[in-house]
Amino acid sequence: MKNKIRIFNLITIKELASLTNVRKEEIIKICSSLGIKVSFYQRLDYELLTLVASDLGYEVELIDKQIIKRNNKKVSLSRDPVIILLGHVDHGKTSLLDYIKRSQVNYEEYGGITQNIGVYKVNINKNNSLTFIDTPGHEAFMAMRYRGTQITDIAVVVIATDEDIMQHTNEAINNAKSVGIPIIFAFNKIDKKNSDIDKIRRKLAERNILVEEWGGAYQSQEISAKYGIGIDKLIEKIILEAELLDLKYSPENFAVGSIIESSLNKENGYTATIIIKDGILTLGDYILVGEIFGKVIKILDERGNQLKYVRPSRPVLILGLNGTPAAGDIFHSYKTEKEFKKIFNYKNLLKKEQELRFESHESHTSEKLNIIIKADLNGSLEALTESLEKININNKKINLIYKSIGNINESDVLLADTYKAMIVGFKVKISSAAQKLANNNKILIKVYNLIYKIDKNIKDFLSNNSKREELIYGRAKIQNFFTIRKIGIVAGCIVLEGKMVINSTIKLKRDNKIIYVGKLNSLKTFKKDVNVVKKGSECGINIKNFNNIKIGDIIESYKDLGGSWRI
Repeated sequence: MKNKIRIFNLITIKELASLTNVRKEEIIKICSSLGIKVSFYQRLDYELLTLVASDLGYEVELIDKQIIKRNNKKVSLSRDPVIILLGHVDHGKTSLLDYIKRSQVNYEEYGGITQNIGVYKVNINKNNSLTFIDTPGHEAFMAMRYRGTQITDIAVVVIATDEDIMQHTNEAINNAKSVGIPIIFAFNKIDKKNSDIDKIRRKLAERNILVEEWGGAYQSQEISAKYGIGIDKLIEKIILEAELLDLKYSPENFAVGSIIESSLNKENGYTATIIIKDGILTLGDYILVGEIFGKVIKILDERGNQLKYVRPSRPVLILGLNGTPAAGDIFHSYKTEKEFKKIFNYKNLLKKEQELRFESHESHTSEKLNIIIKADLNGSLEALTESLEKININNKKINLIYKSIGNINESDVLLADTYKAMIVGFKVKISSAAQKLANNNKILIKVYNLIYKIDKNIKDFLSNNSKREELIYGRAKIQNFFTIRKIGIVAGCIVLEGKMVINSTIKLKRDNKIIYVGKLNSLKTFKKDVNVVKKGSECGINIKNFNNIKIGDIIESYKDLGGSWRI
């Protein structure tokens, strides 16, 4: 009989690794054997999750899948299609959308690079409206692009004909194919002198992707997003594809949909951009998405107008949640508080069950740089996390201490001081109190508006072997340990080099690896409290808030001088 994993939302590979007590790399390998390329922070759809878990000897029970059964009304009305724009950076996705909706989205973004998923409803004519999702092209947003294909009906893959089929283009195609949505190719920049459309068609054919012009099944259209050439024909092909899909919904069903993005601000509190796939969401409905819940107190359209209800495929902003759900998470609505609380309480039980089973499976074989991340939005936070955790320079990696959305505050600085970490912010502000505290404690805070600059600077930092200045006092070896009432575990040590100093910062090393950084809380010789113990002498050492010591461990006593981060 297989072990059972009960989850209340789709989970990432990292979370599945913790629940099943296997390495993340092993799960990646299983997915690869199934012909599916995935990343650590990618949420697995239910079918793939079931296959992978079964291979590991587990059975998956997805509670949200049971909840969907409530929606059993006859589907009767047509809904608009949701289209995602995918492709490599600077191949023209945002320019294409700009032309379609007659606005200048790219000018509102730093450096002309789309940093967050944008969702826009475009009225094409009296009979047709399309909802477009514009995704970033930078590699840091791989997870965001993947989630986009999970909540959309049609993918438009934009390829610049004056370049080549790039890594992100292949990734976009694979993502769209893996979730089974139709793909339309937009061959962009045909106005360029070095445009070579046949080269692009040939490159696609080498990947077993034949467009209609070459006798295949995939629609394609030559366009110039800059001058609007061919865009009307592209829209016609999108509408044709949507008609073939025959998209429907039932207005009698409970609203079910996906989170596009979420954030926290002073004016509105927690907000979430959503798209409904079935049912109708009405003011006053209760919403549950993973661990996040709330009562919908306001619905705003893309222009900030208040709505009383919203139908499927229309992007809206909702207020009333108690937190920020992750982009791509599925939400369900409830009409009564009683029904909502019943499901919510059940999910809480599952959450506690998961927390008891979660274990850390991170490798400690590499030297790590402690970092705290603060970002403006959940999607940005996840993208930045994935980007940094992939870094490995000279066997040095990032150790993510803490991450959250919101501005940088005093608590973040105190946490950074405890772990000797730097704080990296993305599109956030630093409170004056936090900046003052950081200056006093020599904690480095760097805030950026472009993720690739963070990635580059961290890599440069690790490559240059930069580190905080430290005054090493001495080293001691643990020979035995015992318990003293009111103090806790005391390590019996011999000082090998220099001296041990009371209240100094210490590193506990095991097999030449740092496993803990903290404070030397108590220093004794023959039961007498002392301030210093020199080389060759025996002593008793208590490490503040840490008892996981072993005979043979090395305690290094030092003073953190700070001030030498070079980023």
